[in-house]
Amino acid sequence: MNMDVTSFYLKDDGQIPNNSDLPVVVYKGAFDDGLPIQETFQQHNWKGSWTGDVFDFHHYHSNTHEVLAVKEGEATILVGGDEGERLQLKKGDAIVLPAGTGHKKLESSHDFEVVGAYPNGASYNTRKQDPADRTQAISEIKNVPVPNQDPIFGEEGPLLEKWIK
Repeated sequence: MNMDVTSFYLKDDGQIPNNSDLPVVVYKGAFDDGLPIQETFQQHNWKGSWTGDVFDFHHYHSNTHEVLAVKEGEATILVGGDEGERLQLKKGDAIVLPAGTGHKKLESSHDFEVVGAYPNGASYNTRKQDPADRTQAISEIKNVPVPNQDPIFGEEGPLLEKWIK
């Protein structure tokens, strides 16, 4: 597997809480070798998978972490709010977003499609930039447990190395 794994931290921008304790983890080329995305996530206890698009507005999940893998096409995804990081993702790439991390699609190819999943098949909420929700959202984010498996590598992998100190 020829994969490049990087990570970066995001701070609360006043609109999106993000997660200053856990980095976003980017796996470039994770599924280039034809590894089946949904089956891989399921095998490593990242369940509740779905296939579709990424919203074109800032949103985040305060009650769970999320993995997204590009099944088809390519896109520019903005993570962390308006001043966040722009990620160029293409077929085979994956990202893990810690609870609270804002994300939105800026642009994509017509065939863009992702597979998403959550640790232990958690039911996710969808929060937008709403000051009235911030206090509750921040409290929820702090209580989301670190998963016990990397969504791609299982019991050993970059996510666990970066999230469990």
